[in-house]
Amino acid sequence: QVWQIRLDMHLLNHDGNITDAASIAGIVALCHFRRPDVSVQGEEVTVYTPEERDPVPLSIHHMPICVSFAFFHQGTYLLVDPTEREERVMDGLLVIAMNKHHEICTIQSSGVVMLVQDQILRCSKITAVKVTEITELIQKALENDQKARKEGGKFGFAESIPNQRITAFKMESAAVDTNDVEEQAGEIIAKADPPAEVFANPVLHTPGTAQIGEGIESSWGDLEESEKEEAAEEEGDGEAAASECDKVETEDTNTVRETKNDEPIVLSDSEEEEVVILEPQELPRKTR
Repeated sequence: QVWQIRLDMHLLNHDGNITDAASIAGIVALCHFRRPDVSVQGEEVTVYTPEERDPVPLSIHHMPICVSFAFFHQGTYLLVDPTEREERVMDGLLVIAMNKHHEICTIQSSGVVMLVQDQILRCSKITAVKVTEITELIQKALENDQKARKEGGKFGFAESIPNQRITAFKMESAAVDTNDVEEQAGEIIAKADPPAEVFANPVLHTPGTAQIGEGIESSWGDLEESEKEEAAEEEGDGEAAASECDKVETEDTNTVRETKNDEPIVLSDSEEEEVVILEPQELPRKTR
């Protein structure tokens, strides 16, 4: 049996470079997480509550941190950690994920800019410096959180809630004056220009639908010139085929009429079924 852990991220405010922020938030959440302690004796598995045993941290071997680079003027200018406005006008984006041991975990490039080897090496050197700084900040924050928890204080997310620091696009409330609203609306309507066209009464075709005005003629399904020519040719071929079929039917009818004076079929006296003499034109085509 194994533990299954799912990491969900909710975006509160986006001002650019969401990839780096998400990577830092994700790795910090995994380092901060604690799972219940477990003991296994034979086939018996015991999961202890936090009151019985202290939860156990995850086994995280390294911290891959993403660093984003924005390029402008076909790579002439390089910018680290672009904002939302800078991302709108950048030509390309390069994201490098690296740990503090200078091991590259992934590289992702997007945009219309073509990067050369020297530019990528320059970005990798900058990434090594930035990842070392960010990793130290993460480890320091985790140590302070653990220390504050042992002392019974609040740190991190719990400390931010009473200070109202976690907000998304916060706006100050403004009072709305609702006095004399009807009079103000009447004055606005009186000063407004009348509509240029008076529409007819709504026409109710079926329950739940209505139409205002006469509208214009629908051109849906109209054929183009080339399609009209093809349709005319097909119609001409169809009329020719119909004439040929009428001619064949006429010849068959004449043949039947010539054989109308033939002797009728006489059944034997032993058959007691009703005798029905069919007219030649009512016989199936195969019997003609």
